[in-house]
Amino acid sequence: MTVSWTDAITGFRRYLRIERSLSPNSVAAYLADVSRLKAWTEAERGGTGPAALTYRDLSDFVAFVAKSDDALRTQARVISGIRSFCRYMLVENLIADDPSALLEQPRTGMKLPEVLSVEEIDRMVATIDLSAATGHRNRAIIETMYGCGLRVSELVNLRLTDIHRSEGFVTVTGKGNKQRLVPIGTLTLREIDNYLERRVMMPVIIDTNILFLNRRGRKLTRVMVFNIVRETASDAGITKTISPHTLRHSFATHLVEGGADLRAVQEMLGHESITTTEIYTHIDRSYLRDTVLMYHPRARNRQP
Repeated sequence: MTVSWTDAITGFRRYLRIERSLSPNSVAAYLADVSRLKAWTEAERGGTGPAALTYRDLSDFVAFVAKSDDALRTQARVISGIRSFCRYMLVENLIADDPSALLEQPRTGMKLPEVLSVEEIDRMVATIDLSAATGHRNRAIIETMYGCGLRVSELVNLRLTDIHRSEGFVTVTGKGNKQRLVPIGTLTLREIDNYLERRVMMPVIIDTNILFLNRRGRKLTRVMVFNIVRETASDAGITKTISPHTLRHSFATHLVEGGADLRAVQEMLGHESITTTEIYTHIDRSYLRDTVLMYHPRARNRQP
């Protein structure tokens, strides 16, 4: 079956949004990779249509990507995008066989995330100027991200009606619009309440049910939260490379170090696979070593 690139990409966009329920950012990334493949075929293959792509075409394109960008994670993402595109065409009967089936992902290795200590997080919270107009809001943001382990997209979309105070939970809408319940502590609730006392005095509130608002009464953007976290870390004298995700990593790491069940941490983080959560068992090597020395009978009884 002959299909144009325009029609294939349009259908792929619909497939990603409706069938796979991916976030707008993930959809945009996949479409960018397919558009890059389209441009390459026009330049190198004389405009080969998407249904005529072969394994050799895709393999040569991946080699081209590797030459222009040596980051293994970028290459892995591009291959993932191509595979999704081919699966879409297979599902829609636009192709009879999947030419991406034999593509191999590069070995990216395990990149351990940056983690803050409890003392560093306390310093970040303490350094926020509560006399500033955004002080209580920013403190509540830091406490909520660390206290609940939220992604930045989950934080900015958090609604007032998502907070269930009597039960001690918050409803979080994660990737693919999947909802989960995450425990929320009294300290985090107290900081949110302190912020809400100032929030009601805002002259204009456009997004009335959104918890965290900018000065114009609208939902915060992801970039604004990035800036808040990085500026707060800088003010606290922290020189690590910090992002909102660092607070999520710290949440998970401190739970695992404290002895939390990995399945429970997986549920709170909203990970589909336990393999994703298992990275937090590799972060603190000294903690693991101390655990073995404390609990393993051979490690304890070293003396003859």
